[in-house]
Amino acid sequence: MIFLPSLRTSLYGNPNVGAFIFATDNFALVPPDSPQKFISEVSYALKVPVYKTTICNSVLLGIFIVGNSNGILIPYNAQEEEISFIKEVVDLPVIQYNGKENALGNMILLDDKKAIVGPRTSKELKVLLSDELKVEVFELSIARISLPGVCAVINNKAILCHPHIMEEEKSELEKIFNKSVYPSTVN
Repeated sequence: MIFLPSLRTSLYGNPNVGAFIFATDNFALVPPDSPQKFISEVSYALKVPVYKTTICNSVLLGIFIVGNSNGILIPYNAQEEEISFIKEVVDLPVIQYNGKENALGNMILLDDKKAIVGPRTSKELKVLLSDELKVEVFELSIARISLPGVCAVINNKAILCHPHIMEEEKSELEKIFNKSVYPSTVN
């Protein structure tokens, strides 16, 4: 069993901090008005540097951003100053997706090699993920929900997922990513 760092915290009085944070194995992005205590907790738990920004003029970084060690994918409505800041603090390509979808963090679950998307994801987005983030793309729902990024988090060690994941979905996730899957809740 792999033990993942955990932290009981909230932001804006909300325990669903994944909506507000975008994190990789190398850095984390948090809203600009995040309290210093929260930033310190995130940095300590994830053992990465933390940077403050918005995306699409929003604090919902985890909903709008997806990425891995090959690049960061941001939606069409991200502001130029946000893009410039992210490019400045992370040493990765920042790719702006110009398709109709913008909640990329909700739609996509990925690591450095593979990605899971819902069945309604556009071919254009699947090709962009493959070409720019260098991942093999699969379609899969988690707990019968077609937004994999809403239902799970992944790093290069393990996957935490929705507690109502179906056994066949769990097996498929483990097979695709070659990682252990741990059903869990946010609290």
